[in-house]
Amino acid sequence: MTGDWKISLKTLSVAVPAVSQGEYDISIGTGYLSHLWPELNRRYNGRELFVVTDSAVAGAGHLETLLAGRAAKTYVIDPPGESSKQMQTVTAILEEMEKQFLGRDSVIIALGGGTVGDIAGFAAALFKRGVPVVQIPTTTVSQADSAIGGKTGVDSSLSKNAFGAFWQPSAVYIDTATLATLDDLQYRAGLAESVKHAAIMDARYFAYLEGAVDALQRKEPATLEHLAMENCRIKASVVTEDPMEKNKRRILNYGHTIGHAVESAGGYSLLHGEAVAIGMVAAGRIEKELGLVKDDRLDRIQRLLTALGLPTRIPRTYSKRALSDLLRRDKKAVGGRPRFVLLESLGRALQRNGQWAHQVDPKIIETIIPRILAG
Repeated sequence: MTGDWKISLKTLSVAVPAVSQGEYDISIGTGYLSHLWPELNRRYNGRELFVVTDSAVAGAGHLETLLAGRAAKTYVIDPPGESSKQMQTVTAILEEMEKQFLGRDSVIIALGGGTVGDIAGFAAALFKRGVPVVQIPTTTVSQADSAIGGKTGVDSSLSKNAFGAFWQPSAVYIDTATLATLDDLQYRAGLAESVKHAAIMDARYFAYLEGAVDALQRKEPATLEHLAMENCRIKASVVTEDPMEKNKRRILNYGHTIGHAVESAGGYSLLHGEAVAIGMVAAGRIEKELGLVKDDRLDRIQRLLTALGLPTRIPRTYSKRALSDLLRRDKKAVGGRPRFVLLESLGRALQRNGQWAHQVDPKIIETIIPRILAG
């Protein structure tokens, strides 16, 4: 293997001063997954590679493409999806690594979407007090967001992402060709994270998304590569400044506070991106209640989400009481009151008194929830 495939990759470095490696690279390209295994062996020469994936990713052929007939130690999460994002799955992975006589010289390779990346990253943070993890995201949501930044974790029986750790990846490899195997719903849902990034950080990127709807629906490779690069650029800039989410990194939770509650309240019947889309609209309505809106940004956000096939309202069957209780359990709540990321304008998150996440009067939340329930 000559390695010529690397010529076409775009790269972006993420500086993380709070972790020992200090920096890691994100490589972005199309159709290079089949060449990656020799590169990983070269990069981690002498270390044992352990692949964590799930049955959906393996069934789509991505594990076979990555290994290209080579033998490797693997763990396949089954069933795929949020139902397996539990401590029991992490424990099973750790015990399998023990059974395989793996040690601190091992490297976990996370091949899959956001759930796989979260579980595998958390396992890497715990195994032998920490081993490297390489993220190979295969979905729109993971390529846009969850594979970058080092947030790992699993759900509790009561709320989403209740247990976890910050564990930065050693490297991230994004092959946009993997998106071709996603079903339409999974693909569209992940685009919500792109809308989020544009809304909080880059009005020009938002305008680009408005004009790229048709190309995104066709999954044009050049558009998908540009999307990945823009998302990684935005997230990397935030993570570099605030790797441990002490303040500014909270802006990446735009749409996620109510979004996470919606996910949990529906038993994860809605995909993460669908719930985040609803959460962004909810945040926009909070902004209106607070008198922060002097432009048409909420209308533009709703139009773009609708054009991308994403929901903007909570299903009518969801319990208002359950949503309120889940918001009080939000992991970033203070005194049982969640904090919300809001916009100052399209492309700029609101900062007040040096803070990027804001307490909102519970009465406003109680007012908002009925308004975004589907009619």
